[in-house]
Amino acid sequence: MSSKRSGRGVSRPRQPLTKAMLLPTDQASAREQSLSYHLALAVCRDGHGNGHLFNELIRVAYITWFLQQAGYGNERVECYKMAEYAVEAALELADTLDEWTLAEDVIPVFERLLALHDAQLATAPLHKVIEAERQLRHFLAGTAPSPIPEPDLGNVENH
Repeated sequence: MSSKRSGRGVSRPRQPLTKAMLLPTDQASAREQSLSYHLALAVCRDGHGNGHLFNELIRVAYITWFLQQAGYGNERVECYKMAEYAVEAALELADTLDEWTLAEDVIPVFERLLALHDAQLATAPLHKVIEAERQLRHFLAGTAPSPIPEPDLGNVENH
């Protein structure tokens, strides 16, 4: 008996995951990623940001969101939306006034997301991190709105 998947043609067998893919990101790589994101926040907090550093901040917010959706984290959706809106506002300010700074009141939001992402890198298997990065690339290449849903203001426990 022949099996075809929805008529898409011949499918290749899925490659089994290696031991490295089943384990969390190695410590050196996790430290390097973490340091990059923490430095981006520190520089933007001090008003010395630039487009690349703000891209790093929104990138970590989205990757953290995708990893949370995969079961690694439990931060409220409002936190992610605040980060997203803060980067958008900072980019608008940079566009109009050429000031690259992050609003002081959102610093704790990014600190929470960075702490969560550090924990994700320490616990999530590498293949989940790679999948989150793939999801980010797919989102960035498309025209879809934010992958982070608007918070349900009627639901206090929305995650």
